[in-house]
Amino acid sequence: QVQLVESGGGSVQAGGSLKLSCAASEYIFSGCGVGWSRQAPGKERELVSTITRGGTTRYADSVKGRFTISQDNAKNTLYLQMNSLKTEDSAVYYCAANCPGPGWYSGRYYSGENYWGQGTQVTVSS
Repeated sequence: QVQLVESGGGSVQAGGSLKLSCAASEYIFSGCGVGWSRQAPGKERELVSTITRGGTTRYADSVKGRFTISQDNAKNTLYLQMNSLKTEDSAVYYCAANCPGPGWYSGRYYSGENYWGQGTQVTVSS
């Protein structure tokens, strides 16, 4: 029932663009808030962006104006369009789900547990 699979990472020069995708299970996409986090070597995991089911978005100050989060509800897929990439954007990017609970929501039981994908590496070179 729980599935978060990222793709789209890679290497790019500074100023370039990448688009990350996260295929989520319907269980996750229909009931949980989703977003992207990243973790660079030696640094704590940082929340990059989130989006609600209604489409309300939030961004870390460090990526505002450069990154765009979006979702395709029909495909249960989350995206992160990253433009004007900087070397400091290099990190492993994780798709994340913040689920409600414990309790029943829209006919499904959620424990309140949060979930993460396996991560995809983004490397930006100067």
